[in-house]
Amino acid sequence: MGLSVSIFDLIFLKFPNLMSQLQRIAIAPSQFQQEQILLTKEQQHYLGRVLRLREGDRFIAMDGKGKWWLAQLAGEQAQVLEALLVETELPVSITLMVALPKGNGFDEVVRCCTELGVTCIAPVLSDRTLLHPSPQKLERWRRIAAEAAEQSERSFVPTILEPVAFNTGLSFANSQQYICVARGEFPHLKDCLQHKGQRTNDIGQETIVIATGPEGGWTTQEIENAIAFGFQPVSLGRRILRAVTAPVVALSLITAACEV
Repeated sequence: MGLSVSIFDLIFLKFPNLMSQLQRIAIAPSQFQQEQILLTKEQQHYLGRVLRLREGDRFIAMDGKGKWWLAQLAGEQAQVLEALLVETELPVSITLMVALPKGNGFDEVVRCCTELGVTCIAPVLSDRTLLHPSPQKLERWRRIAAEAAEQSERSFVPTILEPVAFNTGLSFANSQQYICVARGEFPHLKDCLQHKGQRTNDIGQETIVIATGPEGGWTTQEIENAIAFGFQPVSLGRRILRAVTAPVVALSLITAACEV
């Protein structure tokens, strides 16, 4: 089994709609063992009862670490038929620092930014943050990220870090790091992005760090602290965006500038 052209690649090249019709599930890397995928009870129920797949039906399994397989249902497990080479990731690695919005707004931030290609989401507690999440929230966000990655055909599931204080989050060291500020005479993010197709970090990708604020915006002290850590203040436009809208706009701008 390998990534060379196979009968399945030829089928998908001849019938491109076939791959889009196959159902997809996310698995843990440990479930892949000796050309078999050991399905959990929940996955068995989902494939058989929800998706109505039968013995011998095919589906695509993704491990969230960049690997896809064409698999065939076989009772409580699935037989791996072929490894698939799928290129859906951005040519840059994006770390999104988000001051946690109130209510369940962060759920939508995780979902939308996963679809847009974010690599890592780092929730931070700013001076104006009202939400102080429980450990159950973190589990929920990671589950949402996995579901959104599956739906949007991502090769990787974004990393969702535990919430930390804003000043702690500023320790991300990178050549391109921006903090979005709602008011002030700052250059637009689209005019500041320096992507030129370089691949410079340990996993072969350029990295961008972008921070978006809470309801009411960052405090003056927070902006000054970010600048001291090498963050460049940028604007997302003349309008004041909601705390759950700004991360989506920022990711969209980066995606438009960097995707090839």
